[in-house]
Amino acid sequence: MDQSEQATLRLDEDRLKKLDQIAAIIDKYEAKSSNLIMVLHEAQGIYGYLPYAIQKFIADKMKMPVSEVSGVVSFYSFFSTKPKGKHTIMVCLGTACYVRGGKKLIEGLQKSLNVDVDGTTEDGKFTLCKARCIGACGLAPAMMIDNTVYKTVNHNKLESILTKY
Repeated sequence: MDQSEQATLRLDEDRLKKLDQIAAIIDKYEAKSSNLIMVLHEAQGIYGYLPYAIQKFIADKMKMPVSEVSGVVSFYSFFSTKPKGKHTIMVCLGTACYVRGGKKLIEGLQKSLNVDVDGTTEDGKFTLCKARCIGACGLAPAMMIDNTVYKTVNHNKLESILTKY
């Protein structure tokens, strides 16, 4: 067996293990439709995101239409149907942040990282998102990387912030 075949086999084994974990979560929540959000939350924690194949797997195991599962996934911004980067950058575009330069932060990050909003860098390191408000209005413009808030961010601070990651 060559390295490519071994890598494919490991990927298949890893995927099956994750599907078994998701099935156990569905069993834990007794496949009740009222528990769908909790199931999706934990499934995303295991799989990293919720592609259509995972949504269909969950729908089948919970005996519900895949359209219902997809509707919940697409409604809540917490859920993602695309792989996310190792670090998530959230730029606040609430009123205070927007008027103090939030849009310029987005543009600077797009250029610096070569990524669109809601996209992931080629190396899988960062996913760039925008937020309506992160509750740091007095620190505007603000952004978060994972759970760390950065205050009064400007174009000059961006590179030094990103090098921490």
